[in-house]
Amino acid sequence: MALTVAVQMDPIQAIRIAGDTTFALLLEAQARGHRLIYYTPDRLSMQGRRVTARVQALSVQDVEGAHATLGEIERIDLSEADVVLMRQDPPFDMAYITATHMLEKIHPQTLVVNDPAEVRNAPEKLFVLDFPELMPPTLISRDKAEIEEFRREHGTVAMKPLHGHGGAAVFRVSETDPNFGSMFDLFSVTFREAWVVQRFLEKITEGDKRIILVDGEPMGAINRVPALNDIRSNMVRGGAARPSDLTEREREICATIGPELRRRGLILVGIDVIDGHLTEINVTSPTGIRAIKRLGGPDLAVSAWDAIEARVAV
Repeated sequence: MALTVAVQMDPIQAIRIAGDTTFALLLEAQARGHRLIYYTPDRLSMQGRRVTARVQALSVQDVEGAHATLGEIERIDLSEADVVLMRQDPPFDMAYITATHMLEKIHPQTLVVNDPAEVRNAPEKLFVLDFPELMPPTLISRDKAEIEEFRREHGTVAMKPLHGHGGAAVFRVSETDPNFGSMFDLFSVTFREAWVVQRFLEKITEGDKRIILVDGEPMGAINRVPALNDIRSNMVRGGAARPSDLTEREREICATIGPELRRRGLILVGIDVIDGHLTEINVTSPTGIRAIKRLGGPDLAVSAWDAIEARVAV
């Protein structure tokens, strides 16, 4: 069945296609004969319950620098699309939240992936707290006394902004770190929301595993190893991807969270696991599909589209 697929994403001309999951999804959609249309979030509008976007017809090819061909801009009612891929990158700010409210007006008659209301209700570093038994000890707070007490109890911690992304502003803070006061002051003036303070997992040097789940089922994984003298494993921060299978513990984690992901309509999800501890559930614009395939794993864009088409057919 040929579908009209709208993709809401950051400017497509600027992406690096070798590691871009959205691009992998677009390649697979096109290969299946679906019609692609493209727009950036600033082209999304709403009057009453009617949601429109100024879109362009899109064709893609796996050629860096010549990967996207765009047609003329036209204004459409997004309810005319069969599927909307909500794939702009964080930050998860008020602009992002507003887009979820708008797309919620057309879902599920037009299938939005992932479900916009559930994306809004599942911030990646908060949703994970629904599963404390799978996590390292974690505190969400901006109260200095609470953070200091947590450090006294757990020793060295990782400290990061609650709605941060891509490994930005992640710090390792020891129990007696003399820089803590200055870091607290810096966070206080930089971030208005609470922060994540988490017992530091020393085995981060061995890798931070990204596991991709499709409709609640684990489909593939890579292990991201931090660069020398860095604790951040994100590939945009210099982390190196390695092929990886799932351990028994990681399968247990996936089996625990999978039913809730399906219930929430979170079709494509990426979770992060360090030394058998779940640290994040990424639902906004999870990545990893192209790296998994490049390292010899399955093409999970196929699995994602199988799941999407099954939902549309219901």
